[in-house]
Amino acid sequence: MIDVQDCPQSATVLGLPVHLLTHYPDWLLNQLQQRRGVHVVTLNAEMAMQAEQNDALADVIRQAELVIPDGSGVVLYLRWLKKQVVKRCPGIELAETLLRQAAQVNPNWSVFFYGAAPGVSQAAASALQQQIPQLNVAGAVHGFLSPAEQHDLKQTLQRRQPAIILVGLGVPRQELWIAENRYLCPQSVWIGVGGSFDIWAGTKTRAPSWLRNHHLEWVYRLYQEPWRWRRMLALPKFAWRALTFEGS
Repeated sequence: MIDVQDCPQSATVLGLPVHLLTHYPDWLLNQLQQRRGVHVVTLNAEMAMQAEQNDALADVIRQAELVIPDGSGVVLYLRWLKKQVVKRCPGIELAETLLRQAAQVNPNWSVFFYGAAPGVSQAAASALQQQIPQLNVAGAVHGFLSPAEQHDLKQTLQRRQPAIILVGLGVPRQELWIAENRYLCPQSVWIGVGGSFDIWAGTKTRAPSWLRNHHLEWVYRLYQEPWRWRRMLALPKFAWRALTFEGS
């Protein structure tokens, strides 16, 4: 558990917490050094809208030790409606930075990759090891496991106790899975990283920086995956809720 005095300052987005830090990886490194378990939630507009319909997801987000402003919608909400000085912190960049710094601080800290399609998590781990040669990989397992394989995965996590566990199962599955299973490694940093494994593995690409910097990464995602258009409807719904939410 995180000491109350060590809890970062937070604001709220549609009733959900967002923690405000100047450098999230530094805070997480401190938690690793103090052997304090952390669940990191990467909040965006789509997740916030899902939480309005999914009480279990909303509860997990509220109980997480660290909720970062991953999406542009969340950042603009905090800037325009809450008058907060906040910078977007994409989950993929947070994870990459944390892995680089953790590998330098303590080579014995290991990372475990769980999620994505067969072969992708392994490819992601290999690609990151090429970029971070000192990275200690405890394992990489895809996200389509049978009940028996799930049991084996949990035993592996409990036995190896990786310092950082990256879970790429998509929202809300990854958040609910972490909340249910983090007792297996109570001193670990658990991060739901969505589709980051595909980016690291090279099966998909991120939007160009100029699109990301202008809060238009969703356009590139829609271009890459046009079937996501129904999910993208969460963005205008989020904007409307932001203007009408009683707690704003």
